[in-house]
Amino acid sequence: MDLNTIWFILVGVLFTGYAMLDGFDLGVGALHLFVKKDEDRRIFLNAIGPVWDGNEVWLVTGGGALFAAFPGVYATVFSGFYLAFMALLAALIFRAVAIEFRSKEQWHWWRTMWDTGFSLGSIVSGLLIGVAMGNILQGIPLDARGNYTGGFFHLLNPYALLLGLTTVALFAMHGSIYLVMKTEGNLQARVRTWVGRTIAVFLFFYIALNIATLFYAPHLLEKLRDRPWLLAVFALNVLAVMNIPRENRNGNEFRAFLSSCAAMALLMALFGLTVYPDMVLSMPDPQNSLTIYNAASTPKTHTIMLVIAVIGVPVVLAYTASVYYIFRGKVKLTPHSY
Repeated sequence: MDLNTIWFILVGVLFTGYAMLDGFDLGVGALHLFVKKDEDRRIFLNAIGPVWDGNEVWLVTGGGALFAAFPGVYATVFSGFYLAFMALLAALIFRAVAIEFRSKEQWHWWRTMWDTGFSLGSIVSGLLIGVAMGNILQGIPLDARGNYTGGFFHLLNPYALLLGLTTVALFAMHGSIYLVMKTEGNLQARVRTWVGRTIAVFLFFYIALNIATLFYAPHLLEKLRDRPWLLAVFALNVLAVMNIPRENRNGNEFRAFLSSCAAMALLMALFGLTVYPDMVLSMPDPQNSLTIYNAASTPKTHTIMLVIAVIGVPVVLAYTASVYYIFRGKVKLTPHSY
């Protein structure tokens, strides 16, 4: 295995970590307005309060690794999707401000305003992440130098928007499972019923997305024919999703959450294995595509980065694990809570 492939996998691992960790707190935000009592909304906020900002470190780290390992991809995607990424950044910032500002005043209108901002920021973030992935899967117009030649509204095509809605549904499912782990009593009983509903919504969009892929991204089917073993990854993904309601019904919240994490990891693996070795597919001219070879840094850069990753990744993993261990258990509101 060459260094380019190793870094393709490592960048994928970082973005998968982001999807699994920030996915549940974006999902909690998407579900936030479904409870009306102020106490319930505070429990939702405090369920993610100690971890949401640490989860977003994975997005920053993934973007940094992409910049250093594949600068051609970073330049094309971040300049071509500039307005979309600025909108994503605004949604993430507005959401973070809403979490911090909501508890500063007791006024009903004040809290309602920030509750709405928190929920909208979470939904828009998930939607735009999915839209970006949809365009990567479908392919975007690139010139011979790898520059994006389309406009902003070209990115808002039906296939990308459908993948965006699928991502919001996926995060909502993941968030509802996390909330079952962090709540108790009547609130937990209500949230537990949401798990099956969010799975049903996710499966609806997931099936619609697979049907749409036949028409909007037929080149992916050619790769599936060349790599039939991808069907095994798809089958494992379906089994992981279907195991979630089973564990939830049996009261095994943690196992249900692990199944949800596995489902998300397998979806990201399916995404990466399908596009490999392309990183940004050019359509309608695949000759202009950016691959792990023509958009990569030098072998020396990859080697130095690998040494840094070997030292730094265990530290990040240890820090993340310790935070989740310290703040384990059910949410208890105190005067200092959000």
